[in-house]
Amino acid sequence: MSNQIQTKGIETNSKNWSITYNAKFTLSFCIIAFVTVILNLVFGGLINQSFALNPNIQIREIYRLLTYVFCHGNFDHLIGNFFYLLMLGPILEEKYGAKLLTIMTVITAIVTGLLNALLFNNGIIGASGIVFMFIILSSIVNMRSKEIPLTFIFIVVIYLGKEVYNSFSADDISQFAHIFGGLCGGALGFLFNTNKS
Repeated sequence: MSNQIQTKGIETNSKNWSITYNAKFTLSFCIIAFVTVILNLVFGGLINQSFALNPNIQIREIYRLLTYVFCHGNFDHLIGNFFYLLMLGPILEEKYGAKLLTIMTVITAIVTGLLNALLFNNGIIGASGIVFMFIILSSIVNMRSKEIPLTFIFIVVIYLGKEVYNSFSADDISQFAHIFGGLCGGALGFLFNTNKS
């Protein structure tokens, strides 16, 4: 008799399982990026031409300082960024909240885009700068007042150090966009952690 009661209880609880939209900003960001890549393929590259960040950006194209993060060269490029965004995003949203993480992402995108336009002659696409912001932010997510986590130092040395080294090689990857994104992540993380302390 007791076994029957337990079985019924398990069946009742199993009906309560549901899929949740647990990280609103992160999931929304990834969905927009995914749709952007699909549309870019459908329209033969027209979407990237219209929304990627050009080296000689005009005032009337100021929107590109934000839209370039949703553009990606192909699905490999997109999936590489998805891996970090979906892994780290929920943790960061739980720490900072969706609204604050959105603001931090917007700041990082604009600063990275502006610095790239001012200092270099190449355009950029992709969320790699945002990914590096996420990586650096995640390393100081448990930071306490007047403490610098050793994990933060290791992450900066390993990830940003590697990007500085790779910047001297000739490829199509904008390492400086990664570096700018990481620096923004560190600065914003210390700023908002200090305010909360």
